[in-house]
Amino acid sequence: MQQYQKDFIDFVLEVGALKFGSFELKSGRTSPYFFNAGLFNTGEHLTKLSEFYAQAINEKGLEFEVLFGPAYKGIPLASTTAVALFNRYNQNINYSFNRKEAKTHGEGGSIVGSELKNRVVIIDDVITAGTAINEAMEIIGNFDAQVVSVIVALDRQEKGKNETSAIMEVEAKFGIKVHSIINLANIIDYLKDSDDKQLVANIEDYRNKYGV
Repeated sequence: MQQYQKDFIDFVLEVGALKFGSFELKSGRTSPYFFNAGLFNTGEHLTKLSEFYAQAINEKGLEFEVLFGPAYKGIPLASTTAVALFNRYNQNINYSFNRKEAKTHGEGGSIVGSELKNRVVIIDDVITAGTAINEAMEIIGNFDAQVVSVIVALDRQEKGKNETSAIMEVEAKFGIKVHSIINLANIIDYLKDSDDKQLVANIEDYRNKYGV
C-alpha cells in the first residue's frame, strides 16, 4: 500500500465516510464496514478527495483526454478532479458529464462540457451494481470516443450475485480496467497496525465469505 492510500484512509475516517460496526447492505448482507461517499459534502472535502483521485490517476499512469462523470455523483468528481490534475500535475484534461434528461432548448443535447472524443476515463465514487457505468458506456458509445479505464474511490472486492464482483463484471463486459484509490485489502492492511484485533478478524471473516 502506498502512502497516498494510507492518507486516503485517514481522510475518509476523519470525514466519517468509512465506518466500522454492523451495517445491513442492500444485498441483505451484514457488513462490518460501510463507505458513504455522500459525506464528502464540503468544499474542503471535495478539494482533498479530488487530489486523491488525481494522485491515483497519476500513479496508475492513465493516459486520456477526457474525464467523464456520470450523473449525478460523478459530476462534481469529474470537475474537481480535472482542476486537481491541472493544479498538481499540470495536466489540462477536458471533462464532461451527462444530463439525465436531454435539453431541448439552447444548445440542446445530453452532454455538458467537453466533446466526447479520443480517450475517455470514467470517474465515479463506487461501483455497486455497475448501472451507472453501463449507462455511461452506452452514452459514450454514441460518440467518436474510446473508454480506456474507470476510476473509483473504493473497490469492496466483494462478490455480487455470482462469483464475481460488479467491478470484475464491468471489466469483463467492456474489456477495460477499473482502478480504485483503495480496496478492501488496503483497509485490512491499514487496520492491522491498530489495536482492534477483533475488528480485523471480523473484516477478514467477511472477506473470506464474500470476497473475490
